[in-house]
Amino acid sequence: MRIDSSKRISLLGTNIDCLTMDETLECIRSYITQKKNIQHVAVNAGKINLMSEDMELQMIVNQCPLINADGQSIVWAARFLGYKVPERVAGIDLFIRLVELAAQNKYRIFYFGAEESIVKKVVSLHQKKYPHMEIAGYRNGYFNENQSLQIAKEIADTKPDILFVAFSSPKKEKWIYTYKDVLQVPFSMGVGGSFDVIAGKTKRAPKWMQRTGLEWLYRFIQEPRRMYTRYLIGNWLFLKKVWFEKKQRGQEK
Repeated sequence: MRIDSSKRISLLGTNIDCLTMDETLECIRSYITQKKNIQHVAVNAGKINLMSEDMELQMIVNQCPLINADGQSIVWAARFLGYKVPERVAGIDLFIRLVELAAQNKYRIFYFGAEESIVKKVVSLHQKKYPHMEIAGYRNGYFNENQSLQIAKEIADTKPDILFVAFSSPKKEKWIYTYKDVLQVPFSMGVGGSFDVIAGKTKRAPKWMQRTGLEWLYRFIQEPRRMYTRYLIGNWLFLKKVWFEKKQRGQEK
């Protein structure tokens, strides 16, 4: 499946593909079948804020062939600005669905990131759930920058179809972009803290909080000191960006 260019929108400095989860999975299946070298990005309010201050990150995100609306705030902001975004495609949900897809289609997965015990547990859990799934390999996320090229070569040698990179932003986007020509992986995706959630180190918000856009509040309650700037200050900055763009568009009419 090729993404219909009419489904790509631009708002708040980022491109977004207005796709459902199923449409996204079909695109990824096509990329893997065609042995493309694709970097995927999921965009939320925090990443919008980072992109406004980091032009390299903004460039990396906007050149990606597949960009999903990760946060519910992005869906609401897009609709407020007049775009028809069908639904939120949360990064962790896409990660879970892709593991299932990989098991069904015998795609080889490489897991990269998090603590050694965490990534091992994620691999073990997935192997138990999908006994016939092909694991290309795994590696923890602790390394010196001068090791990056060698790590990329080692990942490439395992010939994965899918690479999951569990770093925070903007490190994960920049690492994949820098080494994607070495990696030559059909589909690479940054999954942030998803390994920690799957392994049970951190908990995800209840479904009702996910549906109502309050997942950020659940995370803030879990780690208020670490998440204060990202969520309380960050959410305010994001709302200001949305309102400013709405005002600008009204003046242009």
